[in-house]
Amino acid sequence: MRGSLWQLGQSITRRLASGDKKAVAHRYFATEAELKKTALYDFHVANGGKMVPFAGWSMPIQYKDSIMDSTLNCRENGSLFDVSHMCGLSLKGKDAIPFLEKLVIADVAGLAPGTGTLTVFTNEKGGAIDDSVITKVKDDHIYLVVNAGCRDKDLAHIEAHMKAFKAKGGDVSWHIHDERSLLALQGPLAAPVLQHLTKEDLSKLYFGEFCMLDIHGSHCFLTRTGYTGEDGFEISVPSEKALDLAKAILEKSEGKIRLTGLGARDSLRLEAGLCLYGNDMEQHTTPIEAGLTWAVGKRRRAEGGFLGAEVILKQIQEGPPIRRVGFFSTGPPPRSHSEIQDEQGNNIGEVTSGGFSPCLKKNIAMGYVKSGLHKAGTNVKIVIRGKPNEGVVTKMPFVPTKYYKPS
Repeated sequence: MRGSLWQLGQSITRRLASGDKKAVAHRYFATEAELKKTALYDFHVANGGKMVPFAGWSMPIQYKDSIMDSTLNCRENGSLFDVSHMCGLSLKGKDAIPFLEKLVIADVAGLAPGTGTLTVFTNEKGGAIDDSVITKVKDDHIYLVVNAGCRDKDLAHIEAHMKAFKAKGGDVSWHIHDERSLLALQGPLAAPVLQHLTKEDLSKLYFGEFCMLDIHGSHCFLTRTGYTGEDGFEISVPSEKALDLAKAILEKSEGKIRLTGLGARDSLRLEAGLCLYGNDMEQHTTPIEAGLTWAVGKRRRAEGGFLGAEVILKQIQEGPPIRRVGFFSTGPPPRSHSEIQDEQGNNIGEVTSGGFSPCLKKNIAMGYVKSGLHKAGTNVKIVIRGKPNEGVVTKMPFVPTKYYKPS
């Protein structure tokens, strides 16, 4: 599904408010019977979740509060997201790391056990197949999560390369964690609330770190990460225990942490300056163009050895032709595919994500512009419904991140 989830949420909210539920179902080309449901589906419905088709799943776009209110509550208190539509998998075997390093740009071997990083799966042309958070559990076990909308192509890509790798004697196998659900707990109250449910000292787990532990009586995979710019966790829990854990988190927060849908998740990630695959990164976009040069490990820059390395390493040396940047703008909020012009009216790029920031109370957007026009402070025009509006290139994140790191 292309286009901003924020925009989708606003459209669906208006249609649901007018009672036009048939139009909503027709617009998104799926019936409830065709969609996969997470272990929390009935819980979402019971709590007023407005369910929409997303990447083949029936997912809550929002609940009884507005997308703006739930965005602000995440930053002030906290949010609990059901992200079980995403695909978790483990790679195991003594050659799991060299195998994965053929497919991603990260220095996986250089990670300490129990730590992870954002990375990108690339194709032969250096384009992004998907982005993923990968964790080295130990030298022979890698845990990763890929995007729901990319699941089929990602798994086919990994499987094809795994067959070839194993045919040459490589020791690697995989397990897709369809028996587990994934919850994202984000915001200032995430750690204090979760601490009530585990004996492990969460103050010793920093941003990007991973551990396996008991939470509320369930064996969980816990990663201190998220997609909002806030401190928080992604919790992989056995699906039969997901509902009990979700209820316990909400209860321990005394109503301050709220169930939150995909609409606020999108506005939060945009405020944090984070990419949405399918909008801000695609198969024709390199990680360098997307502003993810930092994700190419130092050793990988020296050695290469991953798909598309020649293109990517050349762009690191010479600079990419286009760059992902942030914008503030006037007028209506920019949307995906809005044209970006220079002050003379020449086309210089395109918006990939945009909306009204609930926290900043102004329009924000991300997009790609020609190199040389990417510096903060560069004045641009953003064309919406045929009318150019004033804009300026700005640094990201738009809202400061609050990741929990050693002081």
